[in-house]
Amino acid sequence: MSEALYERYKDALRRGHVAALRGRLDAALIAYVEAADIAPERALPHASLGAILHRLGRDDDALTAFGHAIDRVPRDETALAGRAEILAGRGERVRAAESFDQLAETLVTAGRLADACDAARRALELAESRQRRRLVRDLVEQLRGSPADAPVIAALERALGVLEPTTVETALEDAAPGEGTAMLDDPGTTDDEVGALDGVVLADEAEAALDAGDLAAARDGWLRAAGAHRRMGHRDAALDACYLALSLAPDDPELHLVLAELYVEQGWRGHAADKLVLLARLAELNDDDTTRARLCALAAEHVPDDLRLREICA
Repeated sequence: MSEALYERYKDALRRGHVAALRGRLDAALIAYVEAADIAPERALPHASLGAILHRLGRDDDALTAFGHAIDRVPRDETALAGRAEILAGRGERVRAAESFDQLAETLVTAGRLADACDAARRALELAESRQRRRLVRDLVEQLRGSPADAPVIAALERALGVLEPTTVETALEDAAPGEGTAMLDDPGTTDDEVGALDGVVLADEAEAALDAGDLAAARDGWLRAAGAHRRMGHRDAALDACYLALSLAPDDPELHLVLAELYVEQGWRGHAADKLVLLARLAELNDDDTTRARLCALAAEHVPDDLRLREICA
C-alpha cells in the first residue's frame, strides 16, 4: 500500500471511530466501508464495520463483517466477541459458546486472564461441557494467584457463581467409586431418581460416554439431561441436550417427540407442528404405529388446528 493510500485508510478509520463515539452510526458506517474498500486485507475495518452494523440492528450483515475480520485475523477480539454476542442473542447457544471458546483462548494467549475467565464462563453458561467447566476452574485458580484488583475480583465472583457446587455434585463426590455412574447408567432408574440429578452432571456423563465411543449411552445421557433441565424449567438447556442427542440418533422418534413438546412449551406451535409432520413421515417409513399414536395424541392436544396433522391422524 502506498503512503498516500495508507493515509486515506487511516483517515477513514479515524472518521469512523469519531462518528461511532458521537453516536453518528450512519456516518461511521460509511467511513468504515471506505476503510474496508481501501484495505480489504486488514481485519480492523471489517470488525469495526460489524460493530456498527450490530448497533444498527443489521445482525446478518454484522455477522458477515465479523466473519471477514476473523478470516483475516482468527484471533481478532472485537470480531470474536461481536459474533458471540449476536449468536447468543439469537438463541444459537452452541455456536455462540464456540465463539466464546475462541475468544477465551485468544484472551488467555494475550495474558488477559480476567477477560478470558468471563468469556469462558459465558461459553459454559451457554453450552455445558466438562472441558469448558475445567477451563473456567483453571482460570479461577490462576486468578486467585494474581493481584486482586477490581476486574479480577469481579471476574472471580461471576465465575464462582457458575461453578458453585450443587448438592448433586457433592453427593456424587462423596459416593463410593463408580456409585454415581452406576446410577446414571442403570436402565431401571426411575423418573424421580433421574429428576433428583442435576442436568449438568447427566450431560457430563453423556459427554464421557461419547469420548469412550459409546454412542447409545451418550444419546441416553443427553436425553436424561434434557429431562432434568426441563423439570427445572431450563428449556434452552433442554433443547441443547436434545440437539446433541439428535446428532447421534437423527431418526430417534423419542427425541423428536421430546423436541416437539419443548417447542410447544416455548410457544413455538408452528415448529412443533412441523416436527410432528416430519415424525409422521418417519413413522410411516418404519411402519411404527406406536410413534404415530403418540404424535397424534400430542397433535390433538397442542396443535389441533393444523390441517396436515389432522389429515395424517384421521
